[in-house]
Amino acid sequence: MKWTSVSYLLLLLLQSPEAAPEQDELTITHEGKPISSLTREAHRLPVFPLLDMGRYERWMDELDRITYREATNARINSSGKIDPGQNGYKLNRKEFLKAYYEYMYSSGSTTIELPTYPVYPRVDTELLASLRSKQIGYYVTYYNSGNADRSYNIALAAKAIDGTVVFPGETFSFNQVVGIRTTDKGYKRAGVIVRGEMSEGVGGGICQVSSTLFNAVDRAGLKVVQRYSHSRHVSYVPPGRDATVSWGGPDFVFDNEYNQPILIRAFAGGGSMVVNIFSSDVIEYSPKKIPSMSDRLPEEMKDIRIQPEPVSGR
Repeated sequence: MKWTSVSYLLLLLLQSPEAAPEQDELTITHEGKPISSLTREAHRLPVFPLLDMGRYERWMDELDRITYREATNARINSSGKIDPGQNGYKLNRKEFLKAYYEYMYSSGSTTIELPTYPVYPRVDTELLASLRSKQIGYYVTYYNSGNADRSYNIALAAKAIDGTVVFPGETFSFNQVVGIRTTDKGYKRAGVIVRGEMSEGVGGGICQVSSTLFNAVDRAGLKVVQRYSHSRHVSYVPPGRDATVSWGGPDFVFDNEYNQPILIRAFAGGGSMVVNIFSSDVIEYSPKKIPSMSDRLPEEMKDIRIQPEPVSGR
């Protein structure tokens, strides 16, 4: 027999036909620490034994919000080893409701330790280990490492996409994964003129990361959904092989239509921006031939510091 909340309440009432117990205060604890308290009157409607389920559910939403812990995916660290993920947890509403009814309508405890159920990582150690089996795409571009701010931005954006797993049927968005590029996020002003064109101010250099990723993804035969080119040629990729991005503007997006997840590995350092695409050894994929980039440094001019325009005294 499947027990519902109503049938469980009726059973309690049949076992305890007396009037409602005294108004002892109920304390809710989480990991042994009090997080909420209330009396029996808090959710009771004037017609006993009904509850105001709207107020009760809003209370549940608040308890869920303050106690929810997101699972942490396994990741590959800078040494190439896999750091295991960690389980999260979420409020078990069904078990809590049983305990709450026992408090309301019987001689249940006046303290309830919040019941939870585990939330497992989407990417665990075993999955990551299997995805390092086969390289299905790669691309390398080059930059002037002497341009410190631009080099820093490239390395920061590369770190943001490194270790990303895209499951079959999922869509990857560069802007969503990397996030907004601001000084609060660690990005620096790096106005750079490349053959007469100035890139974005804060986060200058990001487009080299997205362009390198595009070429690696395209070489792996993944489906490119959205890509925009700069208004003029940029020197770090062959003509027509760039992917400009901007927060709130152009994005680079691709779908994984293969039968296996894919893993993005990205690294920037020493003047090289490298993206590798890996998957399991059972993947069925269709790679493409694309032009490679020469290892000469792109024609970058000096670092341009963007200054605010003077404000008139008017």
